[in-house]
Amino acid sequence: MPELQLLIFTVIGLALLFDFINGFHDTANAIATSVSTRALHPSHAIIMAAFLNFLGAMYSTGVAKTIGADIVKSAQHVDEHVIIAALMGAVIWNLITWWFAVPSSSSHALVGGVIGAVLVSVGSDGLNFYGIGKIVLSLIASPIIAIVTGCLVMTLLFRIFGRFSPSAINGKFKKMQILSAAMMAFSHGSNDAQKSMGIITLALLSGGYIDVFEVPTYVKVLAATAMACGTAVGGWRIIKTIGGKIFKLEPISGFAADLNSSIVIFSATLLHLPVSTTHVVSGSIMGVGTAKRVNAVRWGVAQQMVTAWVLTIPCTAVMGAVAYQFVLWIFR
Repeated sequence: MPELQLLIFTVIGLALLFDFINGFHDTANAIATSVSTRALHPSHAIIMAAFLNFLGAMYSTGVAKTIGADIVKSAQHVDEHVIIAALMGAVIWNLITWWFAVPSSSSHALVGGVIGAVLVSVGSDGLNFYGIGKIVLSLIASPIIAIVTGCLVMTLLFRIFGRFSPSAINGKFKKMQILSAAMMAFSHGSNDAQKSMGIITLALLSGGYIDVFEVPTYVKVLAATAMACGTAVGGWRIIKTIGGKIFKLEPISGFAADLNSSIVIFSATLLHLPVSTTHVVSGSIMGVGTAKRVNAVRWGVAQQMVTAWVLTIPCTAVMGAVAYQFVLWIFR
């Protein structure tokens, strides 16, 4: 029992660390556009994002249930060693991509880490391939949808406000960006924080601390707080990449990107589907840029990001598998 308690506490600690890193790794998702257009002062943007991340994280637990229940066939196929290894793989990948200022998906990292650790521990029989397919499909489809809808939203705004002077329009949309950034921060928290909630709840279920997969209130508060604290630290490396290196944003295009991203992400939350907020925001910016002019988007930067997206699940699966052997050695 003491060893099991130690493992459970280790899982909770790593899951909250993952949420904290997710907060500062993905801060750019919520505020990069408004900071890059100077609609919000960076410190004000981070405080607002941290607060709304917390509120969003408390909103529901549907995504948490998808993450906790759809990757593996049952809690019997997962023990604390597997979950610790999965979290270690995801945390290491997030830190590597943050260091090199590459926007990548924390969702992909977590899913890949779980897959790798389960494959090494119990083999492919422990994986729910239907559930994994549903998760991967939502992760792949969401940025494509964001590109298309982002282009449509920006085209619509051009048609409505095209006759006005750029200076008049940008002045108005700087104020509107505060609202769209707030929506983006809330939707980010509503989807991303639930991934750690799902992992912690899965550990509690496999350890016998709870009888059914229902996220306890204290788990929601802990995960929401960890993400909010991480967001408050800020992630300036990735903010620069998303805010300025994909497409030169103006207030109207920044508003369009944030509005579109928040709608796509929150729609996924309502459907209990995990999506990558990084992918969605980047896709929205690409779509908005394409509406203005295809060659206005720096497709070289976009290609580097897509490469990181493709590599995330296989790389974190390997990391999760290696971490599992390390965890067994540590806790043998």
